[in-house]
Amino acid sequence: MVAVRGPVIDLACDGPLPAIREAVIADPGGLGITCEVQAHLDAHRFRAIALEPTQGLSRLMRAALTGAPLAVPVGDAVLGRMLDVLGRTKDGGPPLPEATPVRPIHRTAPPLSGHRAAISLFSTGIKSLDLLAPLVQGGKAAMFGGAGVGKTVLVTELIHAMVTGYDGVSVFAGIGERSREGHEMLHDMRNYGVLDRTVLVFGQMNEPPGARWRVPLTALTMAEHIRDEQGRNVLLLMDNVFRFVQAGAEVSGLLGRMPSRVGYQPTLDTEVAELQERIASGPRASVTAIEAVYVPADDFTDPAVSAIGLHMDSTVVLSRELAAQGIYPAIDPLATTSVMLDAGVVGAEHVRTASDVRQLMEHYAELRDVIALLGVEELGREEQRLVGRARRLQRFLTQPFFVAAPFTGMEGRSVPTADTVAGCRAIIDGQCDDWGESCFYMIGTLAEAEARLRAGTQGAA
Repeated sequence: MVAVRGPVIDLACDGPLPAIREAVIADPGGLGITCEVQAHLDAHRFRAIALEPTQGLSRLMRAALTGAPLAVPVGDAVLGRMLDVLGRTKDGGPPLPEATPVRPIHRTAPPLSGHRAAISLFSTGIKSLDLLAPLVQGGKAAMFGGAGVGKTVLVTELIHAMVTGYDGVSVFAGIGERSREGHEMLHDMRNYGVLDRTVLVFGQMNEPPGARWRVPLTALTMAEHIRDEQGRNVLLLMDNVFRFVQAGAEVSGLLGRMPSRVGYQPTLDTEVAELQERIASGPRASVTAIEAVYVPADDFTDPAVSAIGLHMDSTVVLSRELAAQGIYPAIDPLATTSVMLDAGVVGAEHVRTASDVRQLMEHYAELRDVIALLGVEELGREEQRLVGRARRLQRFLTQPFFVAAPFTGMEGRSVPTADTVAGCRAIIDGQCDDWGESCFYMIGTLAEAEARLRAGTQGAA
């Protein structure tokens, strides 16, 4: 080693330079810190980024070339375990067996010709999600939102909703997560009784940017092995993909590259595409991704947000305005979209109802300024009727979550998609015009609202 500057290490060798992305072990007989080659400086020197803290490294220490990219353990041995970016156990359990197979974290995306064409819907039990942004096996869905609008809670609820009834393996990638969140996730999986078919991969917030940058690739490599070698469906959950982009920007700056738009790395689109295009269906099984994406300063035109959104089948937008009104989940019905909202996939009635919901909500949004200034009483009778239906719909699409029950005191609800569509259709058609708005707040099916109405206990809207 000829220079050590934080996580950036410059090395010299007499022979051929190692390939880009090849793993290098700094101080192999001592600290044994894993690095990844990122640039060739001249005919004899190259630059690497450390995936572990570099305290204790110094110039003139030796390093060992591995001749291959970083490889991580895969297969049945990793099920039920919490691992780091290098595939080492972090849950206090025994080490992985020596015979555990390993696979490189870098590989090309599967060709389009190898994708499965069959479409199989996921029913999450979350009303607004199943209605407006249906999920499918082998697809990618992203939850976009600023700080504090409920991204992690929504992803955690999806884990609860899907792992208990999902016939497959779940892989969770915690990118830049707090250690508390990792322990909570491990505890929750044990309580759900699904830890034996779940893999948890974490790159904590206090780790070097190189570790946070490569954590999703480690998790995806494990998911691909389960899909391709075992023929089992995989549910890949990532929280938070923005931190993957952020870590890449840190690495780019440390390597001295010229920043691009808004200070992001010039390779932003390439890095996002290399990750997202590997999430796909294979001939025998599929990898389905649900990703939380932080939106900095609620700016949806941010280059990182735009780059991630290009690869998504379903885009779920969380609104700070709805969250402030107590509408949870705070899913914006006008901005949330899915390419799977097609009559050939979900049925004509589902598409018609979702379209009518959006149209009614859009009309309500247009009238809100008028209502705020003059009051709803100044509207015509028909307009008042439509506003009332929109407000009932907005409250009907709220839902108590299982994972939030300890904090809210309300038991969680899971609603079949057919009941969600039927309930929304009844409200749109005016069958509930005489019901109080608060009947619909934080319920499951429409039958529960009717029971509230009959009991005279409408709750607080």
